[in-house]
Amino acid sequence: MKTSFYSAGKLLITGEYAVLDGAYALAIPTRFGQTLSVMETSSGSIDWKSFDVDQHCWLEASFSVNTLELRSEHTEESENLGKLLQLAQKLNPAFLKHCDGLKVETHLQFSRKWGLGSSSTLLNNIAQWAAIDPYQLLKNRFSGSGYDIACAGSKQPILYRIKKGIPEISPIDFNPSFKDNLYFVYLNKKQNSLSAVVNYKKTKPNKKLTDEISLLAQSIAEASTLFEFEKLIKIHESVVSKLIGQKPVQQELFSDFTGTVKSLGAWGGDFALATGSDNVAAYFESKGYTTVIPFSDMI
Repeated sequence: MKTSFYSAGKLLITGEYAVLDGAYALAIPTRFGQTLSVMETSSGSIDWKSFDVDQHCWLEASFSVNTLELRSEHTEESENLGKLLQLAQKLNPAFLKHCDGLKVETHLQFSRKWGLGSSSTLLNNIAQWAAIDPYQLLKNRFSGSGYDIACAGSKQPILYRIKKGIPEISPIDFNPSFKDNLYFVYLNKKQNSLSAVVNYKKTKPNKKLTDEISLLAQSIAEASTLFEFEKLIKIHESVVSKLIGQKPVQQELFSDFTGTVKSLGAWGGDFALATGSDNVAAYFESKGYTTVIPFSDMI
């Protein structure tokens, strides 16, 4: 018997950093995600293989079905996976009990370099498999706001915030009339979101700033024209820039671009959002950024 699970990737359009302090964030699940399939065996072990988008096996591990102890080579990836499985079983003691063996495979639909949520999609798939709350699993294993987990289980864009420690998810209809003018550009560098969170927590945000970011998230989600959208994301860039003391990506890398570029997620890597009408892909490719994905192909 084979059981399968799926979780969507994520992009944080607004609210980066401030979402950790309760600000509303506009977050979007991507067309690309990750699958997890489980097949029963009689091997006495959990034999795990993870494949990237090119079908290359980047993680192979084996665990005792009784103790979840790692039987294969100890690597950072296999040890992290073992800890996730152990935490899942702690949250649901019935998980992985009374089985003779399992063959597990995961398949990514996007590059591991892109930062679209290889960890969050795995975590959410394991939570579905274990029938546990993914936010509890996140809380016990990683730091973060949880917006990526909300995206993993959503089929449409959301406004997300943390209110009194509880995730609050509001599905929205974000399908702008100017979506053909929106592009996602991979910045050729995978950002470490965990270290970005640690660095941000050293700052001292205030409620006024959090409220401003929240208002911008809602206004950006409701923008009816490209002009209005660009104006709002420029304001958002300025606010976050002052908060974290880092130059916006357009100032840093694309000062001669005629459209608007907005940093996404943890600034300094992964994807940026670009707006424009003519030769957008050609511009970024001329700068060495060859992964340029139109909005409708990503979302």
